[in-house]
Amino acid sequence: MATRVQAVSSPNPEVSNLATPVNATGIVQAFISNLPIYRANLSPQRRGLEVGMAHGYFLLGPFTLLGPLRHTDQAYLSGLLATVGLIVILTVCLSIYASVSPAAPLPSVAAPIPPSNIKDGKGWSEFTSGFLIGGAGGAAFAYLLVSNVPVLSSFSILSN
Repeated sequence: MATRVQAVSSPNPEVSNLATPVNATGIVQAFISNLPIYRANLSPQRRGLEVGMAHGYFLLGPFTLLGPLRHTDQAYLSGLLATVGLIVILTVCLSIYASVSPAAPLPSVAAPIPPSNIKDGKGWSEFTSGFLIGGAGGAAFAYLLVSNVPVLSSFSILSN
């Protein structure tokens, strides 16, 4: 059982840690504690890998479907390149954040046990390297899926 965090009230609503019907319910706390950043017993690189894979996978769609080359044969490739470019930009931002020695995460009502291995710059640097690898891999996997839809639809599992 997770430890309960005391809800703090303050006259300034920006510094308080209020327990609301949304963030204090068991289902919300179970969901948040199963996110890769809060899951117990994961290395920082594994956390970054999972977060990066998710971001690389879902960012390909908007760049492919809404990009300037959306009605051409190069739409998927341009979406892949734009996604990897954004992942690299986000990795640089994470590296800058890791270099300023961020403060340790504080417990809250929704996440009573913050991860202990990303409380310093070294942990964030490991997270960042995992994020880059996972983001590029997730984008490449999504690219392979969407660019091979005709091949995949020929299998009897996917056809009606």
